[in-house]
Amino acid sequence: MDIQSEIKKAVEVLRNGGVILYPTDTVWGLGCDATNEEAVKRVYAIKHRADSKSMLVLVDSMARVQAYVDEVPDMAWELDEVSDKPLTIIYPQAKNLAPNLVAEDGSIGIRVTREAFSKGLCERFRRPVVSTSANVSGEPTPANFAQIGEAIKEAVDYVVDFRREETDLPAPSSIIKLDKGNVFKIIRP
Repeated sequence: MDIQSEIKKAVEVLRNGGVILYPTDTVWGLGCDATNEEAVKRVYAIKHRADSKSMLVLVDSMARVQAYVDEVPDMAWELDEVSDKPLTIIYPQAKNLAPNLVAEDGSIGIRVTREAFSKGLCERFRRPVVSTSANVSGEPTPANFAQIGEAIKEAVDYVVDFRREETDLPAPSSIIKLDKGNVFKIIRP
C-alpha cells in the first residue's frame, strides 16, 4: 500500500467522524478530527479515559497552530525551528477545537509533526488531528504497531497500513508549557 492512498483513506474516515489508528512522529496513535466533539468522545471511550485528561493534537505547520490558540508567542516559533526531535508545546487559551479536548485550564498541547505519514495526513485533512497513545489508560504505551492490543485495533474505524513492520522504540516528544509573557515550564525534556 502506498502512503498517498493510505492518507486518502484515513482522511475520509476522519471527515466522517471516525477514529483511526496511525503512525506518528513518536508512537502509534489513536486519532480523530480534533474539532469534532463526538469523535473525541469516542477516543476517550476507546482508551477508557476520563475526558478531564486532555489529549494533544498534531498539525502540519506552525502556521496552522495560529488557528487553534489565541496567541502563538515568538518563543514557540523559535522552539519549533531549533527542535531536532518531536516537540509538544502546551499553549494557553485554545480555540476552535472540540471543547472536550481542551484541558480544564483552557490549554492545549500541539505538536508540529515532520514524520511523513502524519504530516501528509494533517496537510490533506487541513485540520488538527488528535494524537494519543494507542492503549487503554493505565496500561503501558505500545512502542510500535506489534505491541498494540487487539481490543484497540478492533475499536477503531480504520487501521493505517503503513510502517506496521517497524520494531524500533521511538522516544516520546519533549513537552514545554508556555504561558503569557514568554513564561515557560519544561514538562519532559
